Amino acid sequence: MLVKVFGAAVQGIDALVVTIEVNCSQGIRFFMVGLPDAAVKESHERIVSAVEHNGYRFPRKQVIVNMSPADIRKEGAAYDLPLAVGILASDEKIETGKLSEYMLMGELSLDGSILPIKGALPIAIKAREEGFKGLIIPKANVREAAVVNHLDVYGVENITEVIRFLNGEIELEPTVIDTRAEFFREYTHFDLDFSDVKGQESVKRAFEVAAAGGHNIILIGPPGAGKSMMAKRLPSILPPLTLQEALETTKIHSVAGRMERGSSLLSQRPFRSPHHTISPVALVGGGAFPQPGEISLAHNGVLFLDELPEFSRQVLEVMRQPLEDRKITIARAKYSIEYPAGVMLVASMNPCPCGYYNHPEKECICSPGTIQRYLGKISGPLLDRIDIQVEIVPVPFEKISDTRPSESSESIRRRVIAAREIQAARFADYPGIHCNAQMTTRQLNQFAVPDEAGLKRLKDAMNRFHLSARAYDRILKVARTIADLEGSEGVQVQHINEAVNYRNLDRENWGDR
Repeated sequence: MLVKVFGAAVQGIDALVVTIEVNCSQGIRFFMVGLPDAAVKESHERIVSAVEHNGYRFPRKQVIVNMSPADIRKEGAAYDLPLAVGILASDEKIETGKLSEYMLMGELSLDGSILPIKGALPIAIKAREEGFKGLIIPKANVREAAVVNHLDVYGVENITEVIRFLNGEIELEPTVIDTRAEFFREYTHFDLDFSDVKGQESVKRAFEVAAAGGHNIILIGPPGAGKSMMAKRLPSILPPLTLQEALETTKIHSVAGRMERGSSLLSQRPFRSPHHTISPVALVGGGAFPQPGEISLAHNGVLFLDELPEFSRQVLEVMRQPLEDRKITIARAKYSIEYPAGVMLVASMNPCPCGYYNHPEKECICSPGTIQRYLGKISGPLLDRIDIQVEIVPVPFEKISDTRPSESSESIRRRVIAAREIQAARFADYPGIHCNAQMTTRQLNQFAVPDEAGLKRLKDAMNRFHLSARAYDRILKVARTIADLEGSEGVQVQHINEAVNYRNLDRENWGDR
């Protein structure tokens, strides 16, 4: 008997329908075709054990399985459940009436338990797009997939439940999630707050400007000055995710298998902080079994690179294109996939190998040549994509011992949101542009033209500090953001002044003694 069961394959952050055709006939062999990988081929042993452990008999016949489309590689153990159902249905142990209405995915344990899978959310989205009535997946993934409306999502723990449901012996209750309630429940709750940071008011201001305009930022300062402490608090002042951003972010984490058990929709912007020993593939994604990298996992959030010069040159250079295009295209001989990469980059570094160049109290032991070589590890093209460069010094004892709380993240966040709303209105007619950091040269000439005094100040700064030509656009973008924070219609001289102060590494004499 020939039957068809439906599953899904995940490519990038999207899914496509996989039709599993099973035919039982006379014989005693088992064939599986359709470009399955080793894990899919090994499903035969898992299915035999799971089926017979639950009181059913694996057919003693010739079983032929075809997984269509045949040119798409099927990877992982998530096909165990639809394969088992297809085999039993072909052997007439399961009624076929409901098979065309449901998509099934799940990994089988030897005792028939159904284990979690990756990519439940994009699979659910595809099931709804293709008009399936419902989706049957492991119970551990059910809340993640149930955020998709107009689709019955059933979470099951054992293959027996699936068999009895398809035979009409029992009814399963679909999981219903109030997507908006789930999203708004914790999207403003943060464990870390800027009120914990003592002093460093100028650096806090730089973070506020960076958050308001979506600008990349780098902090240069000695050990213990608070670089990592403030970077970890940046998500608490960023605007909240929209529902669309939350759905896209959740899809990425779902595909990567990073969703916590029982979680549904991610409601806070991600914060990723990879170690400096990370490989290029782990950062941008790909591999033999393609997975999103750290840049994509930080999509719509923050990518924090601590001790930037310690990252390998190759790792830093592969970041240039994703930071510019806000997406990663991975092309290999057998596949080509695209991952989103709309991140806000936050980097930190010591000013020199010993860490104490420009320290107010401790003496630096590095030679000028050593300092220049250390800074030279960061290429000009990468530095060109970092709008704000801030020096940070240690907090004096008087500030550390002050028990009065600093300004809270909530207060800063209100100003950031107000500035982002101004930008949203400004770029309403420009698809793909959401904040000042994404402005093109044409938009700079339209929205960020300084007044006469500001233009004179910018010219003086370029000449006095020997700023590079690439700093010109960055200064104007940051100045436009500062003006938005003040609610100013135009870019004025005080906005240019502050923006110029955020270009420390562009000064040709930085690092000289």
